[in-house]
Amino acid sequence: MSYIELSLKIDLDFNEIMMAELSELGFETFVETEDGLEAYIQEPLFEDLAVKNMLEIYAERTPISYAFKQIAKQNWNEEWEKNFQAISIGNDIYVRADFHEPQANYLYEIIITPKMSFGTGHHETTSMVMEHQLSIPHQDKKVLDVGTGTGILAVLAEKLGAKYISAFDIDEWSVENTIENIALNNASKIAVRLGTIEDEPKDKYEIVLANINRNILLQQIPAYTTFMAEGASLIISGFYEADIADIQVLAESLGLKKVAQLSKNQWASVVFKS
Repeated sequence: MSYIELSLKIDLDFNEIMMAELSELGFETFVETEDGLEAYIQEPLFEDLAVKNMLEIYAERTPISYAFKQIAKQNWNEEWEKNFQAISIGNDIYVRADFHEPQANYLYEIIITPKMSFGTGHHETTSMVMEHQLSIPHQDKKVLDVGTGTGILAVLAEKLGAKYISAFDIDEWSVENTIENIALNNASKIAVRLGTIEDEPKDKYEIVLANINRNILLQQIPAYTTFMAEGASLIISGFYEADIADIQVLAESLGLKKVAQLSKNQWASVVFKS
């Protein structure tokens, strides 16, 4: 499967709103640049006219220039490695690619192969979910990772002591990437598959992770609750602070209680308990 790259030159103050708008149109991976933004979408999901219409609306508010380019699967690693930097999350987690030097002064080191998958720890939503994970006991717990992306959250769950992690994604690249990252991190307790929450085998989990986006969360949170054991934690992100109220109303209507919240650059992550 090929991807479409949108290279967007725009005032950097508009980057966050552009990521939100493009997410609504199916774009799933973003790289912030000195000039603006690069955004990526699976080619079958790309609607040229819808993107251009959205950009024309914002062109009335700020100068915009853009270009589209097809990215073949075999070219992705080279494209992504140009921008991939090792990062630390808090004082405990170090995320790097296999071409970075290891760091021994972190409790948890995670190796991620850069590919066309969302979730390398660089984006605020991923890092906030990981911060929440650090505060929730995982030892001998079962974890469900919805929309696993690179598998980074599943790998961290295993490093935190989870006894079993079920991870899935609708994107075959993500599944391939997760399998590679499982091997790189010597993980043995993660089962990964291609699919959706609708075809997830029925089971109960003490922790459910979902870093997706507002609209999908509002559609799927009722399904997540059917997989939550009594007292389970639901850690979600992929939305803005302004979206918390709508998500909280839905979650509370299903019997969940908000117990924690993080915000970074207007992005948000929330923990609910059953």
